[in-house]
Amino acid sequence: MSCIGVVTIGRNEGQRLIRCLKSAIALLPQDTPIIYVDSGSTDGSVEAAESLGVQVINLDMSLPFTMARGRNTGFRYLIEHFPDINYVQFIDGDCELIPGWIEQAQETLDNDHKLAIACGRRRERFPDASIYNRLADMEWNTPVGEAKACGGDALIRVDAIREVNGYNDTLIGGEEPEMCIRLRQRGWKIRRIDADMTYHDAAMLKFSQWWKRSIRGGWAMAEGAAMHGKPPERYMIRESLSGWIWGLFLPLVALGLAWFTSGLSLLLFLGYPVLMGRVYQYRRNYGDPPAHARLYALFCVLYKFPQVIGQINYWLTRWRGKPATLIEYKTPIIEGVEP
Repeated sequence: MSCIGVVTIGRNEGQRLIRCLKSAIALLPQDTPIIYVDSGSTDGSVEAAESLGVQVINLDMSLPFTMARGRNTGFRYLIEHFPDINYVQFIDGDCELIPGWIEQAQETLDNDHKLAIACGRRRERFPDASIYNRLADMEWNTPVGEAKACGGDALIRVDAIREVNGYNDTLIGGEEPEMCIRLRQRGWKIRRIDADMTYHDAAMLKFSQWWKRSIRGGWAMAEGAAMHGKPPERYMIRESLSGWIWGLFLPLVALGLAWFTSGLSLLLFLGYPVLMGRVYQYRRNYGDPPAHARLYALFCVLYKFPQVIGQINYWLTRWRGKPATLIEYKTPIIEGVEP
C-alpha cells in the first residue's frame, strides 16, 4: 500500500479537473488512493472523475461550500479508509502534478520529522494567455527555504494535520496559511523546496475576474488579521493597514481636502507612483525582467482598491452576523466533461 494519498477538490473545473486527476493517476503508484471532493459541480465533473476510477465525495449542498471544508472531508475519508497513509498530497482541481515532485517532496518530509509540509513551485499552465495569468505565475514564485505558509497544493504529514484538526471549515479564503499558523504554534515547520510542483490554470482572461479574486484576497486578509493579528503572530496586520491607507484613506483625504487646500492635497496621489517604483525595484531585485516587474508593480497598486473592498465586506458581514459565501472568479464551464 502506498504511504501517500491524494485529495483533490473542485467545482465546475471541466477539463482542468480531468488533467489534474490523470496526472495523479499517471505519476503515483497504482494502489495510491485518490479522493475527489466535489462542491456542487453541474458540468459532469463527478461522472468524469468516477469513470477514471477515482473515489468521489459530493459535499452536502445544504451547508456552505468552502475549499477548507472540501479538503477536510477528503482527508477524513482518506485516513478512515486508508489508515496506513503517512502523507497527503492536496491539489486543487485546476492544477496538475509535475513529474518528479512527489519523490522530492516525500524525501524532504522523510528526512525531517518536524516538517509538516513540503511545497514547491506552482507554475501557471498558460502564463501568456493574459496579463492576469502572468501575474498569478509571478505570485506563485515564493522564496525557497523555511516558510510561514503554503498554498492549496502541498504534500502534508498526516500526524501534523490531525494535531491541529485540519483546516478551518468556515474560511472562504486563506485557509492554508491559517492552518500553517496553528502548525507553527505547535512546533511544526513548513518548507518550500526548489522543485516544480504543479501547473495551475487560473483561466483569468478578464479584468473583472482579477477584481473578484482580489476582493476575495482582501476578505481573507481581514479575516486572517481578526483571527491571528495579536502578538506575536500579528498576521496580516501590516498588509491590512496598507490596504486601508492606499485603497481608502489616502484618496478620501486627497479629494476631501482639495477645496480647502486649493488642490495641494491632490499631491498625495503622487504616492502611488512612488509605491509602484518601490515594488518595481523589489521585483527587479527578485530577478523579474523589466516588463514583468512593471506589470506587477502596477497591479500591486491597483490591488489596494479591491483589497479594501474585500476587507469592508468582511467586517460588514461579521457585524451583521451573516455567514460567509464563496467569492468565485472563474466562469463555470457549461459543456460536458469527457475523461
